[in-house]
Amino acid sequence: MAGSVSSAAIMNEDQQQTSHKWHAIECNNLAWALSEKSERTPTEDAEMLSAAHASAFHWAKVGTETNVARAQMLVAHVSAFLGHGDLAMAAAHECREKLASEDVPDWEAAFIEAIHAHAHYAAGEMERFSKIYAKAAELGAAIAGEEDRKIFEATFNGIPKP
Repeated sequence: MAGSVSSAAIMNEDQQQTSHKWHAIECNNLAWALSEKSERTPTEDAEMLSAAHASAFHWAKVGTETNVARAQMLVAHVSAFLGHGDLAMAAAHECREKLASEDVPDWEAAFIEAIHAHAHYAAGEMERFSKIYAKAAELGAAIAGEEDRKIFEATFNGIPKP
């Protein structure tokens, strides 16, 4: 692109990595915070979706496979809230695929199922939604840590019930 300046000309590799990580974390936190609001404006909805995608972009540059998978979980979560079923399903499947071979903590297994259920809801796949929702509820109830369980429940309670 004519007139563009490479980021490499402005920042060295370490600075670029630090910048990507900072932006990934900030965008992640913003998207989660907006998703937890009981009411959002259309502008906040757009900001939430943009922040989730930005977080995924930046984690793809510097994150571990787990970071990238969790970023896709956030994209699925936000997309489901906004009724973007196809996008929510694609991101949920990507998240599950990346984390399927890992030994994930109990809270993360519950989140994966809850957000996968929500994606099915957004896609209008009610039979799958009901089955996965029940599994998410079961996994959520089995979370050992009280604080982790409360965080899960706060998110899970935002998902419509079958």
